[in-house]
Amino acid sequence: MNNIFSIIAIISVLLFAGCQKGLDLIPKDAISDGTFWKTSADFKLAANNLYFSLEGFNALDTYSDIAYDVPNSVSNGTYQTTENDSRWTNAYSYIRRCNKIIAKGTEASNASELKQYVGEAKFFRAYNYWMIFRLFGGIPLITKELDIDDEELYAERASRKETVDFILKDLTEAAADLPEQLTLPSGDRGRITKGAANALKARVALFEGTWGKARNDAAASAYLDIAVAAATTVMNSSQYALFTSMGDQSYRYVFIDEGDDSQEAILDRRYQVNISRHTHPSTVGEGHLLPTKKLADMYLCADGLPITKSPSFRGYDLTDSEFEMRDPRMTMTIAVPGSGVMQLWYPEPVASWPFYPQRNANTGYTTYKFLSEDPVSNESPFTLGYGYDRHIIRYAEILLIYAEALFEKNGAISDDDLNKSINIIRERARMPYLTNGFVNTHGLDMQEEIRRERTIELALEGFRYDDLRRWKTAEVELPTDIKGIKIVGTPWASPIVVEGQDRNPYTDAAWQNRTDANGFIIVESADGRTFDPEKHYLMPLPTKERLINPRLEQNPKW
Repeated sequence: MNNIFSIIAIISVLLFAGCQKGLDLIPKDAISDGTFWKTSADFKLAANNLYFSLEGFNALDTYSDIAYDVPNSVSNGTYQTTENDSRWTNAYSYIRRCNKIIAKGTEASNASELKQYVGEAKFFRAYNYWMIFRLFGGIPLITKELDIDDEELYAERASRKETVDFILKDLTEAAADLPEQLTLPSGDRGRITKGAANALKARVALFEGTWGKARNDAAASAYLDIAVAAATTVMNSSQYALFTSMGDQSYRYVFIDEGDDSQEAILDRRYQVNISRHTHPSTVGEGHLLPTKKLADMYLCADGLPITKSPSFRGYDLTDSEFEMRDPRMTMTIAVPGSGVMQLWYPEPVASWPFYPQRNANTGYTTYKFLSEDPVSNESPFTLGYGYDRHIIRYAEILLIYAEALFEKNGAISDDDLNKSINIIRERARMPYLTNGFVNTHGLDMQEEIRRERTIELALEGFRYDDLRRWKTAEVELPTDIKGIKIVGTPWASPIVVEGQDRNPYTDAAWQNRTDANGFIIVESADGRTFDPEKHYLMPLPTKERLINPRLEQNPKW
């Protein structure tokens, strides 16, 4: 994002703050209020810093049941209260900066020229509050830059409703003053837009609406209405569309370089090789974001039916049989064993197995999603890094929000509304449309199919943990066995020669004995996994924050 992370501009301000004769109380080694906050360029520069608060690539789906690395204390319910939590402290650090920009911009004599950057600050204030609200629930709401003597430093937590309403209000006000995406100058591509504010509003409202509905909160319906309205605004803006430039493989390519700056991208954390790079293909390629059997089994067969109902399902008896006749997104997310895949250190495609070249064979599944096809970066992944963007909000999510919010509000969804939302996603995937007739004919459950569509479309992007908590199904889904591939009575139980060596570890008795009655790997047994519904739906506040401010009430049972 060339104009957003501009160190040169900061250095220029410092260099050209020259000395003057007489008494000068303005510091020479810092940008002070006495020299800053004069022009729109100043406010733009201040707003640029807020973009560093956007979340980068992560492996947050390992908090859930669809991805694995090694035992995860959040996923298995063994995590403990900590003294500090960077998510809390970092969010409030950026909220302070947002509050300053909002205050300075509102009181400036040229306030009308600054609306875009005040709007960006309101967006980022909402975004950072959202990032901690979703984990902790109601939190202290700070709306001004505080001094050490301000009583608000020791404020109580706002209620859940007060917090989410404040976030939604900030996003509404931000959207009013932000530009549409297609009107941005090329040098400003990636800045916060009206669409980003409305998209985040839809996400927050869906979260709270379904959270409340699952807990019989009468306010839930109003939030679902907000989610539908905000999603509709984005859908009707003519600013966004699914990425289809790579034909049948478009879903695969939207997540790497080819998908950068596409119309599907609503909010991105932007990267560039040698400037602001990332190494997410290393996380993926080394096996730190492994799909589980739960995820693999969720993909429909090509006829639109679940594997438990479809005559097309080929079973698990061959290393690749479960991948046949399935939703094409499955093989664009999970590598077919032995298929040629671009990997770290390899400029050309290499046969990909769960044990080679990746280093983690725990589930037997190998992630294909996010693996770069840039041969230069793949040869030097840690020297050059990778430059493709992290899609924080993409248009597919908005279509999913629209469908889910409508269904949860009304208990039903029309075929017309499915065609406006989920079926646009399915069309790109070359999958049969979801219709009420299809659901009824085959004895399916519409809610389950809407949730399935969300899970597989957004797989490994970090949504599943929040989804299980808002649906209030985490207490059912998380304290169960984490499973992998079938290694008993299949070719996985025999030698597999790769580059002249038998590299298959699954023939070993230690692996063969870690299986269930049907021969599937038990990666982590349910015996070591727990979820207390009175405790684990919210995370604990860091103890240091409560020592500083005793008025902060801890979440239940922590």
